[in-house]
Amino acid sequence: MTTDSMGHTKIIHNVELINTIQQTGVSMPFLTSNGISELETGKTLNFDDYDIHYHELGSGDPVLFLHSYGPGSTGWLTFHKVLGALSQNHRCIVMDLANYGGTGPIEYNEPVHSVHARVAKTLLDSLGIDQVTLIGNSVGATTSMVFTLENPGRVKRLIIGGCHASTGGDPYVIANYPSEGLRVTQATYANPTDDALRWYLKVHLDNQSLITDELFDYVKSSLNEHPEYQIAQGKSFSVPHSNLGELANIQVPTLIIHGRFDRMVTVEQALTIMGYLPACSRLVVLNNCGHWPPFEQPDLYIRYAMDFLKEG
Repeated sequence: MTTDSMGHTKIIHNVELINTIQQTGVSMPFLTSNGISELETGKTLNFDDYDIHYHELGSGDPVLFLHSYGPGSTGWLTFHKVLGALSQNHRCIVMDLANYGGTGPIEYNEPVHSVHARVAKTLLDSLGIDQVTLIGNSVGATTSMVFTLENPGRVKRLIIGGCHASTGGDPYVIANYPSEGLRVTQATYANPTDDALRWYLKVHLDNQSLITDELFDYVKSSLNEHPEYQIAQGKSFSVPHSNLGELANIQVPTLIIHGRFDRMVTVEQALTIMGYLPACSRLVVLNNCGHWPPFEQPDLYIRYAMDFLKEG
């Protein structure tokens, strides 16, 4: 771990980059509803072998956000539309998962969700946070369940969706597997041309009007920003592991928010997970919504999440 002269973990802020942006007058994409930018909230923890990048805003009970799967995905992209509201009463910590955004490079040969969960634990330990609410979508949601299983007592509540319970997926009764979304995502990773990236976005979002040049430029830039992360990812192998038999051990209140037209992980999986989680209080299925509910239906996502969080 890299430390300063006082022995503290080194945290890098984006001060110089923010000053450059302000001086040049360049507009920042994807602001929160109250005008906060990705750059001004970004921080990086430097360790000997890898970096952890995250955002922090608001105060109150801590909530850790874990983002969606796919080329160019980041914590900020997945959740920025809901952070303005949720940060009014909570300390919101938005982490980039291993080999996404600014977190990496990390090579592994184990279930990938355990890798992400270990990075999340390292971040929380570094920030001195003992108990936390986890909000995850897609790979971040599976990671949230794995974190809860591997760190009993540290999680107060879960908000998850767009996910399987297990590394490598779970059985499908009705829908096809691999899903259309998974096949398109894997093809895009294998050959990330501009056309492939646009098709990936079209499959993941039900509302096609949200696929703007700004969104395309963001995911393309994020995917290509750290080639060393992609090299590490290419050398890694995610070992399949079923968590279905262990879900009964998750006793914390859980809310599932899933898009009805999710073509990556169909809503069938949300029903399966609800059946295995004894403390799952409800499942919300959002109409006209694909794989990214916090991005595609932020107002509804905020409403259900805030009601759930207020219940304590």
